[in-house]
Amino acid sequence: MPLDKFDPRLRANDLVQDLKWDRELRERFELGEETVLAAYDLSDAERTAIRERDFRALHEMGLHPYLLSQLARIVYGTGEEAGSSAPAMALLRSLLGDEWDHEDRS
Repeated sequence: MPLDKFDPRLRANDLVQDLKWDRELRERFELGEETVLAAYDLSDAERTAIRERDFRALHEMGLHPYLLSQLARIVYGTGEEAGSSAPAMALLRSLLGDEWDHEDRS
């Protein structure tokens, strides 16, 4: 995933960075996502994409690709359980959309 869409001005980049590094903020996000989202100057489209776990839309808006994976880990769990790939699979499903349903993953 290239950086051609990355927009450093996108406020969601700041939110995800803060969530990544601030354990207390992450805990507040888990308990009351809307409260944390309201504290950031996000566009309606950013808020909707985060609520709906629409990583493709966030990528198109300019969220840094690395932060996409970090957000997936935050909202779907860290994958600390042995063999857990839930965050990565959710991220791929969102990014690939219809292509995901037609790919051969054998």
